[in-house]
Amino acid sequence: MPMNCTNTNLPSFIKPESNDAQRLFHGRGHIYDGLSHVCIDWYAPVVFIFFYEEVDQNWLNCLINRIQFEIPQCESIQVQFRCRQKSPVELFWGKTVKSLVVTEHQLKYQLILSTNQNNGLFLDMSNGRKWVIENSKNKRVLNLFAYTCAFSVCAIAGGANYVLNLDMNKKALSQGRANHQLNEQNLARIKYTGVNLFKSWSKLRREDKFNLLICDPPSYQKGSIDLSKDYKKIVKRIPEFMAENSDILLCINAPNLDQEFIKNLIKDYCPDCIFQKQIENPKVFKDAHKGKGLKVMHFIFKPAKNEK
Repeated sequence: MPMNCTNTNLPSFIKPESNDAQRLFHGRGHIYDGLSHVCIDWYAPVVFIFFYEEVDQNWLNCLINRIQFEIPQCESIQVQFRCRQKSPVELFWGKTVKSLVVTEHQLKYQLILSTNQNNGLFLDMSNGRKWVIENSKNKRVLNLFAYTCAFSVCAIAGGANYVLNLDMNKKALSQGRANHQLNEQNLARIKYTGVNLFKSWSKLRREDKFNLLICDPPSYQKGSIDLSKDYKKIVKRIPEFMAENSDILLCINAPNLDQEFIKNLIKDYCPDCIFQKQIENPKVFKDAHKGKGLKVMHFIFKPAKNEK
């Protein structure tokens, strides 16, 4: 146990007031000096810490002690070393928890803490998921890069008639199916398609037109997608599978690509999409450099009428 923590630069994290999953400290936004390598999440009853650089052991012991003192409901403290190969997870205090079910906006999600780099729910997208709950009623929803189908869970909860989840990661889609089952949702209204989007446009054209598009792709995956080159391929095809007056939710989380990148894509490749607003990120996700973090942009597809 550390003897002296008084001069240690520890993060001042939020204390959770409920069991809802949330970020307690976001250092990646470079707001806090010397802590840009640290993030802390709450997955009740687990505090989960991410390190993007190696840390001093005494400093880590001090952080563990503070968490135990300030979050008494915590039963497990785990660390994922994103700075190491394969991003291993280590238990530093309390009981072993390799998977669990968390809540957000009164919905349930299964998280896997032990084997994957990403656990199954991106907390910076919480406001985006809330928006989907509030704007899905009676709609046909296309969820591209669906991952574990969190948006799909929200769409069905919001009254969507149908959701097509598309992702080439079939294991993630299986976790998504489990998320729908956790929430006792009508599985007949949900479809899962495990394919590479860029090789599967014909599958979308065979579907009836959609009323809500959610596109939240990874910034880069070798052999799969490079947003700087590939996002335009999606935007230019919006008229092929989206109905008139449909909602378009375009998301991007690449530090080198800002809001203007998305707006310029729309201007160049689908000018019939009219910008509505940017959905704000949760307050804890502060960023010293505006536009570097997650961007969630809402458009409405309004094709111009052909003049006679």
